[in-house]
This record gives sequence, C-alpha cells and structure tokens, in this order.
Amino acid sequence: MPMPGTEIVARIKAALPDAEVTLTDLAGDDNHWAAHVVSSAFVGKPRVAQHKLVYAAIGEDMGGALHALQLTTAVPN
Repeated sequence: MPMPGTEIVARIKAALPDAEVTLTDLAGDDNHWAAHVVSSAFVGKPRVAQHKLVYAAIGEDMGGALHALQLTTAVPN
C-alpha cells in the first residue's frame, strides 16, 4: 500500500521538528515522491548523514510502503 504525503511529512517532522518539507508526487501514485527537507539538524553534517536522518524518520517503510524518495536536504539560511 502506498504512503500518502501527509504521512511522510508527519514522520519527518516527528523526527526533525523544525523541518520544512516540500513534497512532490512524481508519478501521481503516492509511491514515488521527491522531498526537499530543510532543518537545523543538518548543520555540520555531510549530505549522506543528512539523508540518513530523513530515511530513519521514514523507518522500515522506506523501500516498502514508500517505494521511492528522491531527496534533497539543506540547512536553513
């Protein structure tokens, strides 16, 4: 079963409360998403570590209920 965008945002914000999350449904199927996540939790961390924080927020549903997540991360300006 696909994962709706509201669930993705809720999980990311639960793990990274200050996160600003912009989602785009790439295929219109709730299964292929692009996310841009901005959080102060990313400060000083390399890109791979930033992405791991987001993937950890999704948990075991990454690759299952959430088939694909194109991810970009950034620190606040």
